Amino acid sequence: MLSRDDVDVVDVRDEKEWTSGHIAQARLVPLDQLRADPERNLKRDSIIFVCAKGVRSLTAAKLAERLGFSKLYNLEGGTAGWAKAGLPLIQGA
Repeated sequence: MLSRDDVDVVDVRDEKEWTSGHIAQARLVPLDQLRADPERNLKRDSIIFVCAKGVRSLTAAKLAERLGFSKLYNLEGGTAGWAKAGLPLIQGA
């Protein structure tokens, strides 16, 4: 999915977590910010939500579902699982 570039990867962690390592294709939208203005922060359907372990991203996916989005994915295990699988994370902003 990521290699086809047809999904929006939304990382819902805070900025400090983001700079410690994030998926290259992701954009940062902290969960509080997403909750405050979801229409502004969710640009299209087909979204992969990411957090540290998969809990906050599941909350974000449920929020998006309530707003009518249907192609939603939660990265199970989050960035911790991603790194454990040997996949790269980008450091810094």
